[in-house]
Amino acid sequence: MRHLTASDYTRQPWKNGRGTTTELWRLDRDGQLLVRLSRAAVVEDGPFSLFPGIERNLTVLSGPGFRLTGPELNLRCDPLVPVAFPGDVEVTATETNGQQSDDFNVMTARRLPRPQVIVAQNDSLPGGGTLALYALGPCLVNGSAINRDDLILTEGPARLQGDWPVIAVRLHGL
Repeated sequence: MRHLTASDYTRQPWKNGRGTTTELWRLDRDGQLLVRLSRAAVVEDGPFSLFPGIERNLTVLSGPGFRLTGPELNLRCDPLVPVAFPGDVEVTATETNGQQSDDFNVMTARRLPRPQVIVAQNDSLPGGGTLALYALGPCLVNGSAINRDDLILTEGPARLQGDWPVIAVRLHGL
């Protein structure tokens, strides 16, 4: 079990230059992105960055949420509801109404199986693949205390306990 905290994260500008992201964990192979977990804030209506060959999943953590629109795409992004969309489609955030929404992002190479992203609390999650757990508040993972915004990476099962949920991301094919 690997435990990452804010001191392990990096901030960087968005590809489109309209904001910043906090990269929590990234895995590259042969110079190509396999998976990236990050946090960002959507503060106004505007375009999302394009990521060819990448599948995306976004979960609003706080704020009212917003809508993602694009060619053949119209998704409502509500708090704690994971939403999947392709990274290489021109997508625009709308209906922000001038209110900030913080979100958790999962990006995976399209050649990988799509990740399973759920909000979990007081659950037992089986092993299989890589399990990434992002804490939305203090909780226990396999009996170990973790703080809000900590990230746990494990290959085994995870027993979650506490008053706060986690974003659980199951990754395969890494």
